Amino acid sequence: MSLVEVHNLTKIYQKEGVEVHALRGVDLNIEEGEYAAIMGPSGSGKSTLMHILGCLDRPTSGTYVLDGDDVSRLPDNQLSNIRNKRVGFVFQSYNLIAQLNVIENVEIPLFYMGWPRFRRHQRSLELVEMVGLADRLYHRPAELSGGQLQRAAIARALVNDPRLILADEPTGNLDTKTGQEILEIFNKLHQMGRTIMVVTHDAGIASMSNRIIHLVDGRIVEDKVSEKVSV
Repeated sequence: MSLVEVHNLTKIYQKEGVEVHALRGVDLNIEEGEYAAIMGPSGSGKSTLMHILGCLDRPTSGTYVLDGDDVSRLPDNQLSNIRNKRVGFVFQSYNLIAQLNVIENVEIPLFYMGWPRFRRHQRSLELVEMVGLADRLYHRPAELSGGQLQRAAIARALVNDPRLILADEPTGNLDTKTGQEILEIFNKLHQMGRTIMVVTHDAGIASMSNRIIHLVDGRIVEDKVSEKVSV
């Protein structure tokens, strides 16, 4: 079953009065349970595609069907609702709130979904423990290492039980050993049946996935099954 269906997707930006064609007619299907990597040079459209798939942006033209719903032209409030309930994000820069501790950061999506405090805390606690941060519950971001920050970000991405997990260069700010530990978490999530898409420029990271999609100048130039490497 296709979780993501994209047909003839385009995205055009206006930059200093000049049209920038970030995506040029992208067609893409992602099946439920796939682990796919999106690769390409800078300016290839990777992040633009990620933002559209994550309902952070809309295409200029074309269609995007997420979990059976066409989200291409939804108004902001409906798009935000689908994003909050169906998509989990893991960013290179973590995007944690400095004033909040780990458990509070993880709870944020559930707060906006209206979960009562006790249920938010219990759900978040389960995930913080799962990613190996049970001894850092009440630490703030400034007190954590890069790997710990990314573990917290992964827990937050999972807290709403998303249909799709999107990761944008998730090991970009980490050393090799810590990066491998984060990739192992993604590997375990995939084994649990999660659908994961990772944007990366690193062929080694892409090789952890089951499918590698190459973008160049806003077009998919290669889409192949990967011989997955275990971490």
